[in-house]
Amino acid sequence: MNSDVITGITSSDQLERKMHLLGKVIKTGKAGAIVDIGVEKPALLHVSQIATGKDEPILKVEDALKEGQEVDVYIRNLRGDRIEVSMKKPLTLEWREIDKDMVLKGKVVELEKFGAFVDIGAERPGLVHISELTQGYVRNASDVVSVGDEVEVKVIDFNRRRRQIRLSMKALQPGLDEIEGVKITPAHAPRRKGKGSQKQREPEVHEEKSTEPDPTFMEIRLKEAMEKAEMAERKEAQRSKKEKSLTDEQEDLLSRTLKQR
Repeated sequence: MNSDVITGITSSDQLERKMHLLGKVIKTGKAGAIVDIGVEKPALLHVSQIATGKDEPILKVEDALKEGQEVDVYIRNLRGDRIEVSMKKPLTLEWREIDKDMVLKGKVVELEKFGAFVDIGAERPGLVHISELTQGYVRNASDVVSVGDEVEVKVIDFNRRRRQIRLSMKALQPGLDEIEGVKITPAHAPRRKGKGSQKQREPEVHEEKSTEPDPTFMEIRLKEAMEKAEMAERKEAQRSKKEKSLTDEQEDLLSRTLKQR
C-alpha cells in the first residue's frame, strides 16, 4: 500500500478531488468498471482512466481488471450522487487551478541558454527566463541554478491554449534598493560645474524653421521667366531712351543749321 493512500473514509461526504484511495473491483463492463472505495455507494472507473503501466490500448476491460482485484484509485470528479475515479495519478496543479501571482515550489528539470524549466506539478514545466532568475545581469542560467535544485517561483503569466507557464524567481527576491546597507548610485550621474570650470555650456541656438512650403519646379521656372522678361523690358526701355535722346540732339542740330541759312 502506498504511503499516501488515505484510509478511514466511510462516507462520500468525506471525499475530495485527487484523494488517493484503495478500492476493489466489483464488476467490469465494456465502458469500464465499478469499484468499491469503502463508502455507501460505488465509484465509476471509465475505461479511459484505467492504467496498466503499458502504452498499449485496452481492447477489453476484462484483460486489464478482474473482479475482486484491489486497485489504487484517485477521486476524479464528484457530481451529485456520482463518484468518478481514475487509476492515473492526477496533476498536482491543473490548468484550471493555475492563477497569476501564485507562489509555488518546484524543481529545476532542465537548463537552456535562455532560462530554466521548473516542474511545479503542472502538465508541463514552467519557464523562468534568464532575466527572471535573479536581480542584476545573468550571463548563463547555470550561474544561478542547477538541475535538481528546489526553488520557489511566482507565476507571472500563463497561456492555457498554448500550454505555456512563465515563472519568476526574481519577483520573490528583494530589490537592490530594498537591501539594508546598499547604496544605489545612478549609472550616469549629472556632472556639476564649479566656479573654476574652464568650459561653460554654450546656450543652445534654435533655428526657426520657415513654415512656408518649398516652391515647386514649375513655380521656380515661372519666376525665372518673369525675371528674364522684366530684364528684357528694362533693356528695351534704356535703348529707347537712348535712341530718343540721340534723335532729339539730331533734330536740335538740324534746326540750328536751318536758322543759320
